[in-house]
Amino acid sequence: MRPTRMIALFLFPWLLLSCSAVPVDDYAGQTPKLDIMRFFQGHTLAWGQFQDRSGKVIRRFEVDITGTVSSHNGQRRLTLDERFLYDDGEKQTRVWEITETAPDTYTGTAGDVIGQAKGKAAGPALNWRYTLDLPYKDDSIHVQFDDWMFLHNDRTLVNRATVSKWGFKVGEVTLFFRKPTSQVASS
Repeated sequence: MRPTRMIALFLFPWLLLSCSAVPVDDYAGQTPKLDIMRFFQGHTLAWGQFQDRSGKVIRRFEVDITGTVSSHNGQRRLTLDERFLYDDGEKQTRVWEITETAPDTYTGTAGDVIGQAKGKAAGPALNWRYTLDLPYKDDSIHVQFDDWMFLHNDRTLVNRATVSKWGFKVGEVTLFFRKPTSQVASS
């Protein structure tokens, strides 16, 4: 087989994958509209799981989240204090600093995020992308997260993230966020 044909056969699946991404703007005009600053203000509970690339559930977890909204240099900022409890008893904390840089456009940092996370919202959806320094065995690896969040109602947000390394899918995270009833009534 000629080298150019081998290269074309190798690249064809990549081209298909790159063309299949849905732009977040496809959700513009749909309701309910997601405002992450409003949704995550106060107390939020979450639960989820990590599945490997074959779909096997590897790890389950719960998250207790406290969100505080403030203003910094005229921009809204959300501090998310996330307390993870994994099914094997491990505990982990991640604190996000998320800034709204323009309407429906966000950047964020956290201690285990490499560089800046970038996100864009439209209608009920938010697409959030970042590189995470993930503990692995006795070391860590850098993996890319392509998060999609969808607001179902005032109390419920669903998150599905594809996790990849060097462009190859290594797994998925499925996560459900729920606001306590008292939080929704007061917002």
